[in-house]
Amino acid sequence: MTRLLTRTAFLVFVATIAQTTSATERPNIVFILADDLGIGDTKCYGGERCQIETPNIDALAAGGLRFTDAHVNASVCVPTRVGIMTGRYPWRFGTPERGGPWGFLGLRFPTSTFTLGKMFQAAGYRAGYVGKWHLGLTMVTKDGKVQGPTNVDYTKPVKIGPVQFGFDDSFILPGSLDMFPYAFLRNNIWQGEVTTQKGWSAFNRVGPAEKDFEDDEVLETFYQEAESFIGRQKKVSPFFLFLALTAPHTPTSPGKNWRGKSDLGVYGDFVMEVDHGVGRVRAALKRRGLDQNTLVLFASDHGAASYAGNTLKATPNQIRLLEKQGHYASGPHRGYKFSVYEGGLRVPLIANWPRKIKAGKTCDALVGLNDLMATFAEISDAKIADGAGTDSISFAPLLDNPKSSGARTNLVMQSIGPFVIRDGDWKLCLCPGSGSHGVYGNRPKSEDAWRAAVKAFGRQVTRNDLNAAPFVQLFNVSNDPHEDHNLAAKHPKRVASMVALLRQQIANGRSTAGEKLNNDRAKIPINQRLPEFVRKALN
Repeated sequence: MTRLLTRTAFLVFVATIAQTTSATERPNIVFILADDLGIGDTKCYGGERCQIETPNIDALAAGGLRFTDAHVNASVCVPTRVGIMTGRYPWRFGTPERGGPWGFLGLRFPTSTFTLGKMFQAAGYRAGYVGKWHLGLTMVTKDGKVQGPTNVDYTKPVKIGPVQFGFDDSFILPGSLDMFPYAFLRNNIWQGEVTTQKGWSAFNRVGPAEKDFEDDEVLETFYQEAESFIGRQKKVSPFFLFLALTAPHTPTSPGKNWRGKSDLGVYGDFVMEVDHGVGRVRAALKRRGLDQNTLVLFASDHGAASYAGNTLKATPNQIRLLEKQGHYASGPHRGYKFSVYEGGLRVPLIANWPRKIKAGKTCDALVGLNDLMATFAEISDAKIADGAGTDSISFAPLLDNPKSSGARTNLVMQSIGPFVIRDGDWKLCLCPGSGSHGVYGNRPKSEDAWRAAVKAFGRQVTRNDLNAAPFVQLFNVSNDPHEDHNLAAKHPKRVASMVALLRQQIANGRSTAGEKLNNDRAKIPINQRLPEFVRKALN
């Protein structure tokens, strides 16, 4: 009997050790997402054309892996974040929940949606979210009507927020730094007293604010929250932290300790404070002895804003003033935030994992930030729910072998509307011009480009005509990184095949292998945001 008990105790002990070993072998994951940071805003990507010192981001790259062909799903904030959080193209989702302006926007997708938070929770990870949320909240209102600037009850927790999407710990700002309400929430609970009205330099959007909230203290607050979250973690239990920064998105508001740091000016100061956050996170991991088995990824939600720069007021085209100083936020690429061009869609992506990734490597394979769900699942041994993450393809093998071709061969993106399709080195934009209204500096303006295309076409336009030259742009981004040479007229079959690829991925409800699915909306036209004069001509 004694021998039996001893043997049973031994087996329990072995099983416990096995479970503990398994947990500690799974890496912690920290994903840091900058806001409106151009690929050329960091030295490790911009080189001599970058006039901002970014030693911490550069060190992250030098000690790990730098991706050169990483893209977002849209050159604007919200859809990019939807793609990251769900592993699904944002245009597949249905009509968002009603909400008010800016940070009062309603839910971008229902609570039944499978998210990164839910995936990590189910896998036994502690899931944390710190920073800009911008995926919508359901707030309690005083009058029972749709939430907005005048009727939210800040004494009551929001009904739906990060908690309902799988995050154990959260500390968020509802929207961007220039979008009211200017107040934080911890685990769905408003912090402080939202009793005043404030606005900031860029657009001076005045709205509800917590009485002590200051725009130039937000990044430091987020860094302290991230450090606190990491400081509470233990080696035996893995964790995931999503740190979503609010910079260098306008208002350009570096903390007091960062003003005057950059020779480039206040824009450089703000980017340097972003860089500082990467160093803070890595130092916090090292203090806890977690640095060797933590995968740290750094990226941006899209390219730089053309209205940002050293003038605090949002000013069209002022980013080009930085170019006159030798700083190119878009690197060697054309376009900015809101556009179909690479300057809006191609982003930095750096992976650092001392235990796994060899230092100083680069990877030229095509990846999308929507691939993070499948990548994280493979790395953490987490499971993606059936029918979820259906546009996410793991790039985990590239962490071991960055010179391999990678599993992704095509990717669907958007500007503020028009579709963009990558297929190998080919890129097709389903519009003439920048795909942007051009109010802030993207050129050619959408309206101008469409009028020029219609004039060049010289006859009545039909809907079928819209998917060929002169109404589309085809580039080989390997040979033409600045997208100067539109090859659509020379390669009509290539254009047609890429249009067919988009139609197929819309019809299948997924871009990965598997059973055909339904999109959340019944009809998804491939020609998005046509100018009114074009729509009238088609009817």
